[in-house]
Parts: sequence; structure tokens; C-alpha cells
Amino acid sequence: MTDLNDPSMRAVEPAASGQSSAAPPPPIPVASGVPLGAPLQWLAAGWRDFVDTRFRGAFYGLVFALMGAAIATIYETRWQMTMGLTAGFFLLGPFVCAGLYELSRQNERGERLDLLGSLTCWKRNVGAIGFFAAILTFLMIVWARVSVVLFALASTTEFPTMKSMIAQIVSPTNIEFVLLWTAVGFVFASLVFAISVVSVPLMLDRRTDTMMSIFSSARALATNPGPVYLWALLIVAIIGVSLVFWYWLLIVTAPLIGHATWHAYRALIR
Repeated sequence: MTDLNDPSMRAVEPAASGQSSAAPPPPIPVASGVPLGAPLQWLAAGWRDFVDTRFRGAFYGLVFALMGAAIATIYETRWQMTMGLTAGFFLLGPFVCAGLYELSRQNERGERLDLLGSLTCWKRNVGAIGFFAAILTFLMIVWARVSVVLFALASTTEFPTMKSMIAQIVSPTNIEFVLLWTAVGFVFASLVFAISVVSVPLMLDRRTDTMMSIFSSARALATNPGPVYLWALLIVAIIGVSLVFWYWLLIVTAPLIGHATWHAYRALIR
């Protein structure tokens, strides 16, 4: 006969009833307040990471530079493939940037710097990061379609060259188009930036799911609109200058932004 007063039997009763079998849900990331000048500190910290990791991030910068060169070459020779190649650029972007975040993570924790390990760090949360990349790609394709329609409406030739198209579209006679295209582009860019401020670092570091990471990024933006929009302007300025003047600058500027984004995540999310 079983003795119900036996302590050993009482110890297993909660487990048998299933009361302690369920793991507690992960804590919801909380946004932190940061000063307006914080993005400059993130850039400085990103540069320190770039140096401290002995410029391993330049490998990822080279990947971005080669992708930019490929897009430019395809546009000049087979422009019909440009949209597909650009979609691939956006699809691979989160995976490529994850390696930079991993290098900063290793450096922050004092771990051995492992470039090869950073190449596959996304495997720790491949489902969430892959789903997020698909979301970004979908948004990019929608914007590309809208942009093509707007450009087609403003252009008077079947397929102008890049220089002639820009000169034609930004002429004073097309000021309405410039304003409309800028407004629509700002809406798409704001949406993408709002959901991606700290999403990938959060998924990589804490293994959160895609939607939780997106909501956390949006909350970080809502809590710190000034610093986060300043950060967006800095990203556009640094990467934009690289793309416009000499895309090989991405070998340095892309890892700088990637490492700095890790520090933005650490500052914006408690």
C-alpha cells in the first residue's frame, strides 16, 4: 500500500499533475530611453569593434561591395534582371549583417573571435531570421513595383539610361512627381526601418521570434523617435555616399554600420 505521507511521493505529485512541466514564457524586451546624440556614440563603438575584431568585418563589407557591383553591372547590361538581383540583395542582407552582429557579440563577451563561426551564426534562430528576410523582401518587391509605375508615368521614353532618366524626372517640370515619389518612398522606408531597427540582433542574441522582434523594434522607435530617426539619417548618408561615389567604400562603411547597429540594439533594448 502506498504511503501518501511519504515525502518522496509528495515531491513528485506536482510534476505528475503537469503543474511545473510548462516552461515560463520568455520576457518581453523593453525599450530603453537614450539621448539624442546616442547614434554618434554607436558609430564610435562600431568603429572600435571593427578595429578590435582586427577588421574581420571587412569580409562582410566586401560581400556588400560585390553585390553592389553586380547590381550596377546587371543594370548596364541586362536591366530586366535588376529587380530579381536586388530582391536577392535584400533577402541575403539580414543573414550577412548577422555575421557582423555576431562578431560584435563575441568581442563584447570576450570570446575568441571566430569569423567562420559568424558565417553560420544565423542557424541559432534560422526560422525567425529567415521569416524576417522574407518580410523585407516582400516589402521591397512591393516598393519596386510601385516605384516602376511612378517612374513609367514620369518618363517620356521607353527605357532611358540612368543619367537621362534622373535628369528628366528631377527637372522642374516634374516637381509633382518628385514630391509624390519621395513621399511614397518615405512611407515604405519608414515602415521597413521601424520593424528592423534592432530585430536581427535581438533574434540572434536572445533567440526571440520574428513578431516579438518586430514589435520590440517598433517600440524602440516609438520610445526614442529623435535618436532613432537620426540613426536612420546617418545610415542613409554613410551608405548612400558609398553607393553614389564609390561602392568599394562599402568594405569599410558596411561593417561600420553593422557593428554600430549591435551597439544600438544594446542601448535601445534593456
